[in-house]
Amino acid sequence: MIKFFLCFASFFLTFIAHPRKADEPTTLKINHLFSNNMVLQQNDHVAIWGTTKPDHEVVVSASWGKQVTTKAKANGNWMLKIQTPKAGGPYTISVKSNNEQISIKDVLIGEVWLASGQSNMDIPLSGWLPKDSIVGSKEEIAKANYPNIRFYKVPFGIAATPQDSVGGDWVALTPKNAGNVSATAFFYAKKLQKELGVPIGIIQSSIGGTPVEAWTSGESLKKQGDFNKEIDRLVRTQSASNSWLAEWPKLALPENGDQWKRITFDDVKASEPKLDDSKWTDIKLPGRFDRLESGEFDGAAWVRRTFTITDLSKDYKFHLDGVDDMDETFINGKVIGSMVGSGVANAPRDYDIPNNMLVLGKNSIAIRLIDNGGPGSVSGKMMMTNGNETIDLSGEWKFKLVSEIIDGHFLVYGLNADLGGRANLSKINSNSPSSLFNAMVNPLIPYSVKGIIWYQGESNVGRGKQYETLFPLMIADWREKWAAQLPFYFVQLAPYNYTDPLQHEKGNEIKNAQRIALSVPNTGMVVTLDIGRLESAHPTHKREVGDRLVRFALKNQYGRNLVASGPLYKSVKPVGNQMFISFEKGSIGSGLMAKDNKLTDFEIAGADKVFHPAKAKIKGNQVEVSSPEIKKPVYVRYAWKDTAFASLFNKEGLPASMFTSEN
Repeated sequence: MIKFFLCFASFFLTFIAHPRKADEPTTLKINHLFSNNMVLQQNDHVAIWGTTKPDHEVVVSASWGKQVTTKAKANGNWMLKIQTPKAGGPYTISVKSNNEQISIKDVLIGEVWLASGQSNMDIPLSGWLPKDSIVGSKEEIAKANYPNIRFYKVPFGIAATPQDSVGGDWVALTPKNAGNVSATAFFYAKKLQKELGVPIGIIQSSIGGTPVEAWTSGESLKKQGDFNKEIDRLVRTQSASNSWLAEWPKLALPENGDQWKRITFDDVKASEPKLDDSKWTDIKLPGRFDRLESGEFDGAAWVRRTFTITDLSKDYKFHLDGVDDMDETFINGKVIGSMVGSGVANAPRDYDIPNNMLVLGKNSIAIRLIDNGGPGSVSGKMMMTNGNETIDLSGEWKFKLVSEIIDGHFLVYGLNADLGGRANLSKINSNSPSSLFNAMVNPLIPYSVKGIIWYQGESNVGRGKQYETLFPLMIADWREKWAAQLPFYFVQLAPYNYTDPLQHEKGNEIKNAQRIALSVPNTGMVVTLDIGRLESAHPTHKREVGDRLVRFALKNQYGRNLVASGPLYKSVKPVGNQMFISFEKGSIGSGLMAKDNKLTDFEIAGADKVFHPAKAKIKGNQVEVSSPEIKKPVYVRYAWKDTAFASLFNKEGLPASMFTSEN
């Protein structure tokens, strides 16, 4: 009965918010990618697809003077291709079938790029404060009136099998929304639009903390072989959980802080002091709150307890060392503070509690906790104090799961649902092989894009040799799925001090695997050895990243005569006790140069591969290295440390990639 009520309530609210018009299509549908404000690739035969009644005719008409007709298949699916003109607009597109019509307005024709990867692509222009900021973000957001730059941000989702649809909306950049889009992709789009003078469309499909295998199709991963058992298990788990997923109302994931603040899960009474929580689960905090007997979850839960006040002479302050990810905290039914949205995970919470909100004796505290991905926890100290009295809030709490994040949506359970039959949905997550490809990439295919920009690798640190295979595999996989040799431009990891013993001094192996991936045709790599910061894996200088990515596109796709890359290792030649390093011709630019006239972090080794620091100096278009410790040098490497910064550049100001002559 409770589930029926929740489903009915969700349907009623949806109907009120979006009342059905008399002429609203009931059978004709178009993929959500094709919506108002979209950007289509210029001078191309772009695919458009959707569903209608089986075997019925579909007519697509564009206001630039093209019309194409097709017939739906027996299952109702249809797809066609229509010729686009040179850049311009706005245009309208009409889709007709079964006496129904869909109109798409404010369509621009220009250049479309897919931006994907993990946190360094996902971090928004506003940053994840206070830890991870973006240089110049406030100024950029304030002046972000770019009607000809449009973003389509793919909502987070995971799936064990390939999906064919995705949510999201095309938006033109304004000061109101620019802070929510990828900082890297923003600077890429801004620079590209300035250089080309045409509309730019960015499809952003990214999520933090994710490995490359999650972004690769299961079909391709099975060729590689490392993840076969896991992929098969996930498919079985997904099938078993489908009936559970169908029982509950769903809410789309919020896309900004304001939406997070307004979200509710039929749980408003959870903060009331007199609520009977005797049947809730017992939990100890601080600690993980995302673990159930039936598996881990991402989603929303409430924790409650009582505490005793003996001193009301002063106001109190509530303190939490950290929450992963979000919280909203109530005392005696009244909110005292919240930290929601991006960038608040693990930040300290310090909320003021006026003494008139408290009573002598027993009081209640209730916290709605949201885990948006990965481990969900409350960490460190949990306490209240007014200077005279300090109350330790660690220990036993009551716990209730009210919503769960699955396939890019919240499943809404509410306060009164019986979750005894919950399926173990934790078997698949954003680290699972193919899970992100299935939910966040496959639905985009075959939307016409000019190319791909990519920023990922941190979550594969510690598996460098495997990445040498996986990364090129993913590139080939996407190209095969799009049936096009799309340009693929990626960002090499920046210097960062990996403190995890399993990752320490392993970042250089990923960076080297990325360098090796340049052997894949039609690729380019941005080097960030000069703009990292050791305390964070997220460089703040995203403008430089975006601008350097654009150089590859301008050179290779748009015919500009410029140097796109910093110096790339080509070969080394021993001469006596010295070695002479040569670089790829196109990467030298107008010449080599040393930062502050000094080259650092070069090392050489003999046949034993025991490396020693080497003196290095520029000799024309080569670098000469030597060490008194090595009489017969065989190998050379540069910046082979997680924390090494660039010292070698070309005169265009682009840093050289780290390298080793061992491979």
